[in-house]
Amino acid sequence: MGAKNIYERFVWFDERVRQKKYPNTSSLARQFEISVKTAQRDIEFMRDRLNCPLQYDASRKGYFYEDETFSLPLMYLSSGELLSLMVAKKLFEDMSGSCMAKEITSAIDKITSIIERQSSGSDAMRDVVSFHLIAYSPTPEAIFRIVLEACIRKHSLSFAYHSPARDAMTERRADPYHLFNYMGTWHLIGYCHLRDDIRIFKINRIKSPRILSETFAIRKNFSFAEYFLSSFGLYKGDEPIEVILRIAPETAKWVSDHIWHKDQKTLIGEDGSLDVSFPVAQFSEIVREILKHGSGVEVIKPESLRQLIRDEAERILGIYR
Repeated sequence: MGAKNIYERFVWFDERVRQKKYPNTSSLARQFEISVKTAQRDIEFMRDRLNCPLQYDASRKGYFYEDETFSLPLMYLSSGELLSLMVAKKLFEDMSGSCMAKEITSAIDKITSIIERQSSGSDAMRDVVSFHLIAYSPTPEAIFRIVLEACIRKHSLSFAYHSPARDAMTERRADPYHLFNYMGTWHLIGYCHLRDDIRIFKINRIKSPRILSETFAIRKNFSFAEYFLSSFGLYKGDEPIEVILRIAPETAKWVSDHIWHKDQKTLIGEDGSLDVSFPVAQFSEIVREILKHGSGVEVIKPESLRQLIRDEAERILGIYR
């Protein structure tokens, strides 16, 4: 029986209790043509999982609310919506070290508990769906909460920040604009008062964050979508340059459906190779992505990117000579 039918029983029973009709297992079973055992499980579920303050009056042989101000949460989700929530729950469970995973899975549990009670639910989900992220940096939950609160409240943040490039810790004050998760790692984008510019901060490099009393307004000319319009992956650059990659026929068999960039264009060669073109404004991440495919991907243009790959290939060769 579907979740909608189950919730209809809850709503009916709730209304009868409010009307002081003192419903019981027998009346619930008769109304919906279910067994007395199923009706009893429904009532126990309302009391134990939905926190309905149900009490049994032996003299009236029915139930009443100990707290008459109680309100049954009236929310119905389609089976597809419930399934999506259960998949989301599994995603957060599998992301070890992900922030607030307990709270998120607890909230989803409360929402999906109705359908899970009537089916294999989350137990089945463990067997058929899983998510595995590699090479990502777990974020300390306490730091994430502070940064998130500052974003929501529009309060400036002060914190110490470690820069691997300089191997130095600097004191920063930033106006936190937006939190985003890239490849399993949380980042903060905001206005940095020290650099007088928009910066991206990796949250697990933030130390001793403190929410300041000063509030801020996001600059009118800032748009998160536009800010990353010319980027490849995480890194932001200035003027985008068209990159053309030629994917060898053997490699193309495996990556023909690979999305390198949302604005990419693909041309299939007679030999089965693929020419993929897209705009890139900063080469750091695209270099690593190209090298990941070894000789299966060649940079056609620009020449500056070809040279970067050539230089790195020679350094790799030097290690193995």
